[in-house]
Amino acid sequence: MSDWVLEILVALGYLGLAILLVVENVFPPIPSEAVLPLAGFLASRGHMSLWGAIIAATIGSCAGAWILYSLGRWGGRALVLRYGHILRIDAASLARAEGWFARWGDWVVLGARVVPIARSVVSVPAGTMRMSPLRFTVLTAAGSSVWNTMLIGAGWLLGENWERVSHWFETYSDLAALLLLAALGFGLYLLARRRRERQCEL
Repeated sequence: MSDWVLEILVALGYLGLAILLVVENVFPPIPSEAVLPLAGFLASRGHMSLWGAIIAATIGSCAGAWILYSLGRWGGRALVLRYGHILRIDAASLARAEGWFARWGDWVVLGARVVPIARSVVSVPAGTMRMSPLRFTVLTAAGSSVWNTMLIGAGWLLGENWERVSHWFETYSDLAALLLLAALGFGLYLLARRRRERQCEL
């Protein structure tokens, strides 16, 4: 996969990177774990700037997320499931994402942006549950920029050894997902606790 990704990035630069991230969000089997570190490596070799790559990747991530959000918001759950085989979203994964959304609220959109696969799926319930478009965009951009910065930055630092990044994520992605979700849950717990304390003081 890295060969044709490399050809696209060299030929189209920032535009190619943004397009790849759009496709990666809509079709998760195209892993950002392979695309972003390679972009970081190219940035280290002067083919693009580091911050330019991060911005282009984040724009692409937001555009791809908006496609799925729009399907959920204006097409509804039935439409998503009807074409789920194309989007690689089945009833079980959608129900799981809806469960996250129901439990953690809008903030799961922010946290899920740094969890493989969930990064894409979570956009659908955000749409079906009619999350504010502005809030969705802001949280998606914030979470995606963190993810993109980590992977592009790692590829930039490792240079010719950029492939180690994707290998690491393939090995530890499940553990990373659990840790990130646990951290998100703890943060929401602290936030809820602080609000209750303030209400008691009033």
